Amino acid sequence: MPQKTILVVDDEKRIVNLLRAYLEDAGYRVVTAPDGREALFAARHEKPDLVILDLMMPEMDGWEFIRRFRRENDAPIIMLTARIEDMDKILGLELGADDYVTKPFSPREVVARVRAVLRRAGQAPAVPDVLRAGDLVLDQDAHTFALAGEPIDLTPMEFGLLAALMSRPGRAMSRMDLLDAAQGEAYMGYERTVDVHIKNLRRKIEQNPKKPRYILTVFGLGYKFGGE
Repeated sequence: MPQKTILVVDDEKRIVNLLRAYLEDAGYRVVTAPDGREALFAARHEKPDLVILDLMMPEMDGWEFIRRFRRENDAPIIMLTARIEDMDKILGLELGADDYVTKPFSPREVVARVRAVLRRAGQAPAVPDVLRAGDLVLDQDAHTFALAGEPIDLTPMEFGLLAALMSRPGRAMSRMDLLDAAQGEAYMGYERTVDVHIKNLRRKIEQNPKKPRYILTVFGLGYKFGGE
C-alpha cells in the first residue's frame, strides 16, 4: 500500500515537530508549512492525502486556506483550533473541513483521527455500488454524486454521510450511528459536527433546504433518508 502523505500546517514549530514525530512513527510521510499561503503551494506540489490545519496563522489563516484549497482539492481536512467558540468550528466545517481537534490535544488522538478520516475516505464501497433516489445518483465505486444528471462536488464527510443515509432509506440514524457508518469509527464529542455537514448537504441537494425532501430530521435522535 502506498505511503500516505499528511500536510501539517501550523506556525508553531513545537506543534509541527510533535505531530511530525507521531505521524512518521505511525507510518505516514509528513510535509509541513507555517501558514496558509505556503500550505497551498505545498498542497499543489505534494498532493497530500490529508491536511492537518491550524486556524489561527499569519499571512493566510486557516479559513481562507480551506476556501482556496477546496476549489481544487477534496482531500480531507482536520482543523486544529485553540479557540473554543462553536462558530469558529462551524465556519470551518461549512467551508469544507471534515473534522477538528481542540488545542491542547493529545498527539495520539490526532493520529487516531487521521487514521479514521483516511479509512472513511478510502474505504471499500458497500453493496450496492450505485445508490439511486429520485434525481439523486451516488456511485460509491467511482466516488461521484449527481443531481438530475449534474455532477455535484461533495466533501469526503458529506459523501460518507449521504451514502450512509441513502443505503438505509427510512431508517432513523443517530448522529453517532451516522459517524460510525460514514467513517468507520465514531468519537464521542464529535457527533454534533454531523449537524453542520447535514446542513451543507441540504444546501447542495435539496430544492428547499428548509423543507427537505431527502434528508429528514428525526427530532431527539438524528436523521433519516426520506427520498423515494
